[in-house]
Amino acid sequence: MPRLPHEVIFAIGGWSGGTSKGCIETYDTRADRWVTINAEDPAGPRAYHGTAVLGFKIFSIGGYDGVEYFNTCRVFDAVKKKWNEIAPMHCRRCYVSVTELNGMIYAIGGYDGHNRLNTVERYNPRTNQWSVIPPMNMQRSDASACTLQERIYATGGFNGQECLDSAEYYDPVTNIWTRIPNMNHRRSGVSCVAFRNQLYVIGGFNGTARLSTGERFDPDTQTWHFIREMNHSRSNFGLEIIDDMIFAIGGFNGVSTISHTECYVAETDEWMEATDMNIVRSALSANNIAGLPNKRDYIHKERDRLMEERRQRLMATAMARENIGHGNASQMLVENNNRAMDDYESPDEVDETDEQVQSARITRTIPPSSNGGSRYRGQQ
Repeated sequence: MPRLPHEVIFAIGGWSGGTSKGCIETYDTRADRWVTINAEDPAGPRAYHGTAVLGFKIFSIGGYDGVEYFNTCRVFDAVKKKWNEIAPMHCRRCYVSVTELNGMIYAIGGYDGHNRLNTVERYNPRTNQWSVIPPMNMQRSDASACTLQERIYATGGFNGQECLDSAEYYDPVTNIWTRIPNMNHRRSGVSCVAFRNQLYVIGGFNGTARLSTGERFDPDTQTWHFIREMNHSRSNFGLEIIDDMIFAIGGFNGVSTISHTECYVAETDEWMEATDMNIVRSALSANNIAGLPNKRDYIHKERDRLMEERRQRLMATAMARENIGHGNASQMLVENNNRAMDDYESPDEVDETDEQVQSARITRTIPPSSNGGSRYRGQQ
């Protein structure tokens, strides 16, 4: 029986079926299931936005709904399940990169409907105000940003003429943007995360094809190193860390919008398939919230059914083995499973924070979805 997760991934908004979406799904890593949440923003859907988490709140910054390029910003309170408006940015920003550092939210680059931007603004939640900080060295829309070692890294993107292999970081102490060595690949519609004191930059579009490649930057040696390729090429997708693994979520593969989810295990340098989202979409945001007091509202409800499904899979596997001459394997497997159920502790009685990360490793393989695609915007 899957235990309660300590952390939950929220996948919000995106582009699917030729329109922007306001849908919210959460990923229950213990059950390996996506859960549809009935808490869409009443202000309407948006895609190509950026998000950041402060506490139990997800800040949704800028974006596009198919008609309007937004400078507006919304906040989802995951405890109260309510949306609220905060102060708008100085600029409209679609394809914006967003990250958090020291309690401040940074909106980096993007596209205002006319130009690719190098401008950057910083939001102070205590004053509900945006302030302009020094611009990047490069214009970047469709880039990605994250925070590593008290610096903000902006990677890849599109400048209006070409996809970029450049990257740079902002140091709030010096108030300066500084270039770092170029990536191995040009990457627009890319995603990046800080993981184990390194910068992981994954997927994207190189101007010709969607990428399955990924690379990591070591800030100590100032070098880039390739990691194992994903199982699915993708751009404009969600990327988030949970259970000490990197999850790639949804996106566009060059032909269609996808719902595929896969996770990267650094110890073995491999990608493993996880359960697909319920909705195909690209240009979504993915955020991890830890320690939610109401996490039961966001996890898979039918855990008894999951246990029965697992029992049926074990039975089918055992019967297949028995049919090829492995004796009473089915009876042995059922007996072992029954003993495991006898030893099961209710989730209410388990301190899930003590559970080993290894128990969350996903080992089953999901076949690729055949769900249909959606329109993909040319500048990506």
